[in-house]
Amino acid sequence: MTNFVLLVGNIGNDPETTRVNKKTTISVFRLATSRPRRVDGKVVKGENGYAEQDTEWHRIKSFNVQAETVEKHCVKGMKVAVFGRIHNTQWKDKEGNDRYGTEILADRVEFIAWPKRDRAGGQTEDSDEIPF
Repeated sequence: MTNFVLLVGNIGNDPETTRVNKKTTISVFRLATSRPRRVDGKVVKGENGYAEQDTEWHRIKSFNVQAETVEKHCVKGMKVAVFGRIHNTQWKDKEGNDRYGTEILADRVEFIAWPKRDRAGGQTEDSDEIPF
């Protein structure tokens, strides 16, 4: 039995990093993955002839050395590959209701493409070059 996940997508926000007890670093970001939209087993195409996309958002959490690398190098719009495992959580909210969540605990985050920036600093499209 195994719990292994590989996701390739675009980072949806700059990572948020916290340090706990001066020993543990945790970085969290959202990752968007897309696939062609299907209805009755057929790919749905838009007016432009291209396949419409369904996007899913994943919460990615990394720890310690990997978290520090994510904090230092990852930015919104960057394309990455995340290797890790699925982790399900359960807690009670303020009203005492059971709540559930799913996140990906990343063992490794690999950089695929850095977002290009225009002269005003806005994102344009992916670049194949990693600037480090």
